[in-house]
Amino acid sequence: MNKIDLLIGFVIGILASILGMFLYITFAVHLDFIAGLQLMKSQGHLGKIVTLGSILDLIAFGILLKMNKELMARGVVLAVIALTIITLFL
Repeated sequence: MNKIDLLIGFVIGILASILGMFLYITFAVHLDFIAGLQLMKSQGHLGKIVTLGSILDLIAFGILLKMNKELMARGVVLAVIALTIITLFL
């Protein structure tokens, strides 16, 4: 049960980051999601896009703590750490 909660939190963190990146690229940059990611990667701004997308992870983390779902909140933090490491090597 504990590992399932951690995995659910990890998935919530990844999905929240992707949603945040999608919202930023479509509304602020006015491009398609894939084209915007390719453009930002070629310009070297991919890390900044992931950082802006992770703002929704902060909201998810706060909501999970309010609901007393500490293991799911840990999964969200683990997702942010994984995204950070992946972004460093891209």
